[in-house]
Formats: sequence, C-alpha cells, structure tokens
Amino acid sequence: MSAKPVLLVLGATGFTGRLVARYLSTHRDRDAFELILSGRSQRRLDELAKDIALDVNSVELKVVDVTSQEEVDEAVGRATVVINNVGPFSIWGSPVVESCARQGVHYVDLTGETNWIVKIIQSSHFLAMKTGALIVPSSAFDSVPADLLPYVAAKKLREVTGKHVDLDTSVSAYSIRGSLSGGTLATVFAATSLSTAEAKAAMAPFALSPSTNGAAQAASRFVYRVRMPDTKKMLSGSFFFMSPTNRPLQQRSWGLLEMEAAEGNSEEVLHYGPHLKYDEFFVTGSRVLGFVVTWMQVLAFIGFLIPPTRWFLKRILPKPGEGPSEQSMQNGRMKVTNVTTTVPIDGSTPLHVKTVMEGKGDPGYRLAAVMISEAALSIALQFDELPAWARRGGVLTPATAFGDVLPKRLDGAGISIRSQVFRADGSLVG
Repeated sequence: MSAKPVLLVLGATGFTGRLVARYLSTHRDRDAFELILSGRSQRRLDELAKDIALDVNSVELKVVDVTSQEEVDEAVGRATVVINNVGPFSIWGSPVVESCARQGVHYVDLTGETNWIVKIIQSSHFLAMKTGALIVPSSAFDSVPADLLPYVAAKKLREVTGKHVDLDTSVSAYSIRGSLSGGTLATVFAATSLSTAEAKAAMAPFALSPSTNGAAQAASRFVYRVRMPDTKKMLSGSFFFMSPTNRPLQQRSWGLLEMEAAEGNSEEVLHYGPHLKYDEFFVTGSRVLGFVVTWMQVLAFIGFLIPPTRWFLKRILPKPGEGPSEQSMQNGRMKVTNVTTTVPIDGSTPLHVKTVMEGKGDPGYRLAAVMISEAALSIALQFDELPAWARRGGVLTPATAFGDVLPKRLDGAGISIRSQVFRADGSLVG
C-alpha cells in the first residue's frame, strides 16, 4: 500500500460518482492522497477520464464489479478509505461494507436507506470495532446537515456556558433548490419493494439508536413552524421527504453520545442529554403553501406504491446515471437553519442556538459530492483528530465519527456553518 492514504471511489462513472471524482482529482490537498476511481467497465472509466480531463498518470482507473466479492475484496484491500456511490445500497452495498469491516478499511457513502443501515449495524458494527474500521453511512446531503447542526449547536452552548447543558428541542428548516437524479429515483423505487417487516423495522422509533429510551418525538404533520430566536420571525413549511432518513440517523448520534457519556465523564463528553427531540421541515414561506406541499408529497408517495403508476414513472423519470444539467447544478443552493433550545438552565429561561449551514450548488449532487469527499478526507488526512470513540471503529454517524473535523473542512470547501446563542429576549450570549 502507498505511504500516502488511498481513497477508493466506487461507482465513479455514475452521476454523483463523477462529481466526486472531479472534486477529488482537483482538490487543494490532492498531493496528500492517492486516488483510485472504479467503475463497471474500462470503456466508461476512459470516458470519465476524458470528460473531466483527468491526469491519468496521477489517478488509477480500476474496473470493479461490486457483484464479485473477490473483486470487491481486492479493491478494498488496497484502500485507506472507500467512498461508495453504488446504489441502491440495499442491493449492492452490503458486500462492500462487510469487506471494509473485515479488512479494517474505513468507509463512507451517501445512502438514504434506513432499512439497509439497520442491517449493516447488525452485521458489521461489532466486527468493525474489532478491526478498527470506521463505517459512516449517510455522509452526504443524507444526512450531514441534519446530524451536524445539533452537534455544532451543543458545542457552541458548551463554549458559551462553560459546561454541559441538556438540549430540549432541535429543529432544522431546509431551504433548498435542487434536482433529482436517476440514481436517487432508483433508491426510491427500491424502497417501495420493502417487505412489511423491513419497513416496520426502519420506521420504528429510534430504529438506528443503541438506546430506545429517548424522549417521545413529534409526530409528522401537514404544517411546520419554528421561531427564529434573534428576529422572532417564524419560518413555515411542509413535511420534508428526507426526514424519515435524517431523523433516525440523528437519533443514532444521540444514542451513541449518551452511551459514551454514561461510560465516561458526562461533563467531558459532548452529548445532548435525555430530553432531545429532533425534527425538520422544508421551508415554503407560508403555512398554506406548506399544507399544499405536504399533500403533494403524500400523493407522490402513493403513486410510487401503486404498481401501474410505478411502472409508468420508471419509464418517464431519469434513469440511473442521469441527472440535472451543469447549469442547473450551478444554480442550486442550500440553506439549513437549525434552532436548538435547551432545557431551563439553573431554574431560568432556556437558551436558544441558531445554527445555519449554507452552500451554493445543487445540494443533492454538487454539495453532496463535497460533503462525502470531505468526510473521507477527514478520515484519511486527520484521523488522529477525530473523537476518541471514532478511532475505535464501528458503524457511526457523521457527528459521532467526524466531530469538529468535518465542519471545519466543509467551511474551507465553501459550505459555511455559523452558530450563535440567544437568550429568550433575543439578546446575544457570548
């Protein structure tokens, strides 16, 4: 293996994989790591190299069939970190994760499939802890913003107050402009074929958490609202279709951190406390429009479940490997505003933390490529700066795996994260 860390990009010829390949091949830290780009055929790899003007002398192109365990094991064995873009992950992902866990190789992906994460926790978490493999699913737009913002808020509170403060609620409001690719739609179609047992397991409260003793979470509803602690203005919106993925992932962070705090010094370990209730929504600008958009999502979901409609949608919607135009991705944007509220402190009123993550570009593709790449580089280049529990390995989450490292890397890559603490009267603390 090279003296430098080696990043293996699986699915580099797919739509999002191409974006990851282009981003990493021109990265500011490019001299610090080796890069292997893999795909299903040499022809598609050669096309990729031409399309993104790769320097083929500095990047290895490697054919890997993810249906062949032998090929997967050989490729994984050469890597420090695997970036997996080959979905649906419930179909193609398990052999890759199992190979990484067995060989002690670190892993990130961009899955949004909660049912599959349940399976890899069961099959690979303890093996990964034994070998030291750090396995971090959902390290892109699914579910980095949802997972990192409560963590950043808790850290900001500790900086301002000088002590641990239990959190009460944490609500993320997503204002985004973006598009869907064929790969994402293939994942949606795969989700509609889940068995009743699989769907029930994925939808169970705290499905991914090592502890199910968390506070009761808010039920889904047609209209969502959150008050800004500084301006007192309300943000209104609809149900967010990524919430069924993001909330279980965030709850796993809660459970892992609470478990770590219980085993060590709860004042030293950054954690959220037993009361946290996480929620999120899509910003629409008004309650009426929020109600309408929620209903549109309900109808779309029903359409995916009905076989004739699903067949028709498969014919007219983008296929795997297809996605938005370059111009469309450039015009995309993301602003996620999180408001986290503490329990009352020393008998006084709660504090409120406003944390904002912003980036320019399609959040599900251009920004997702940045997120997953910087997640991989957090491991490859700054492993010793990760939280102590992350360095032990296991199936973790973005917040528990990357701690303070990923927010700083994202900020340096153009995705800013800013956090402020306010009193109940709107005055700034600290």
